[in-house]
Amino acid sequence: MFWEKRLDQWAGNIRNTVGLPLRVDLWNGTKLSLGNEVPQVIIHVPHVKALSCLFTPSLANLGSAYVEGQIDLEGSPQDIIHIGNALIAGTSTRSDVLLRKVRRNRNSRKKSLEAVQYHYDVSNDFYRLWLDENMVYSCAYFENGNESLDQAQLKKIDHILNKIQLRPGHTLLDIGCGWGALLIRAAQKYGTRGVGITLSKNQEALARKKVHEAGLTDLIEIRLQDYRDIHGSFDRITSVGMFEHVGLHNLTGYFEKIGSLLTDDGIAMNHGITSTDVHNGETPNGNADFVEHYVFPQGQLPHIGTVLKSMQEGGLETMDIENLRRHYATTCAIWANNFESHSDEIRALVGEKKYRIWRVYLAGCVYAFNQDWISLFQIVCHKAGRHPSVLPWSRKHIYHDTAASGPFAQVPDLPVHIN
Repeated sequence: MFWEKRLDQWAGNIRNTVGLPLRVDLWNGTKLSLGNEVPQVIIHVPHVKALSCLFTPSLANLGSAYVEGQIDLEGSPQDIIHIGNALIAGTSTRSDVLLRKVRRNRNSRKKSLEAVQYHYDVSNDFYRLWLDENMVYSCAYFENGNESLDQAQLKKIDHILNKIQLRPGHTLLDIGCGWGALLIRAAQKYGTRGVGITLSKNQEALARKKVHEAGLTDLIEIRLQDYRDIHGSFDRITSVGMFEHVGLHNLTGYFEKIGSLLTDDGIAMNHGITSTDVHNGETPNGNADFVEHYVFPQGQLPHIGTVLKSMQEGGLETMDIENLRRHYATTCAIWANNFESHSDEIRALVGEKKYRIWRVYLAGCVYAFNQDWISLFQIVCHKAGRHPSVLPWSRKHIYHDTAASGPFAQVPDLPVHIN
């Protein structure tokens, strides 16, 4: 048969060029080893039609075939992603295999709302199973490299609050507040009045519940609101893991909006994932296509150079930049391990398809950060031409908790758990 001849040629080419610890098990009992090693990954092919994703593999079509049940994969998620990329490299003869195309979504209010609710409204219980106990869904901060996820996420929040020099009496806006952990920490530690916005109904409901349980309803307001519709004036503004939804076309306007909401003496911090392609290209090998279709519709990642340019165009001056790429690789690896350890519960909660989507996605994120396909930057900024009186001359304040003065000066370090 034609497919048998093509399959033999394909398998021989893989063995002769890269040789992978990979085996393909066919519906008819045939087992094809693609290297001399004991296989770390086994691809189960239940029907001849599924062979097409092997002959011209990408992370998009392999991932889609797995998610849709056209193939099954046996092996750890990390091995699956690593060997999948090696298979793509060994199969492709195209010179542009790592070409990183630029996607330019328009990110209207309607599309932003739909995309955020698709991603974040899977289920609060779903996220609770693999995030830290405070449900912080963004890059953690491993100050020493040996912290637990709970410790590293709390350190991340404190790291941000130190960077923006938060003080008692300040007003704080958190754009994309998630389940409220940063605002709760700020109110408990500094007594600040905070507003948090999200487009996720599930996040809004649980964040409000957490604020109520913490006894902070007089200090924190949670809103279901688009950032473009905020009005008012704030001493400090944070945006953590949100601007990935803004879109390249809207970046300058996004930063203009932040500037319009800042007091003249105010400080803002943007924490977000960036592309490492200087042209704002997506992750290669079809990874971005999989993410766009199954995980993060309408997501766009700008290069750090584009971010800084857009900030300047938006009337903000950059004061401090920190690259936390390694920290996010570690964060995602812990998330992926937590996900695996709760496989049965997750399957029962969201079904097989969503389980497979997120299993591949989290492992793919680990790989992408480790390969420097994507990165994570925290950027501290303020209104251009202004000189915030509290901004220190050195960076010492970032690494020492100079924190509260006045009535909150004696607040002890809080336990890791935030109710």
